[in-house]
Amino acid sequence: MSIQTIIILVAVGLLAGILSGLVGIGGGVIIVPALVFLLGFNQHEAQGTSLGILLLPAGIFAVLNYYQKGYIDIKVVLLLFVGFLVGGWLGSKLSLSLSETMLKKVFAIALILIAVKALFFEK
Repeated sequence: MSIQTIIILVAVGLLAGILSGLVGIGGGVIIVPALVFLLGFNQHEAQGTSLGILLLPAGIFAVLNYYQKGYIDIKVVLLLFVGFLVGGWLGSKLSLSLSETMLKKVFAIALILIAVKALFFEK
């Protein structure tokens, strides 16, 4: 792995970590496009790599900060976790059954819908 690739990966990870702690987004929104456009990963590789980060305690300090301020409801976290666990398994199965082109389109549409909601629709 080249020094340039290492620097890009650390910078992308730093940006994703900052945004994750700041506004609750990270992995998929920042890391996947960066891996695809900056390092030439295919969509499946980028998404798999992004998910691999979730297996590590990468966000533990951000979670700790929010928990200490009383912003985390453990019951809600546990219920979301159950859904996320099943949904992650189902989503990965679906993702791996899609072509590279279709997967890129699904990812782009999801990002657009999230952006439109955030920009134009309040609660």
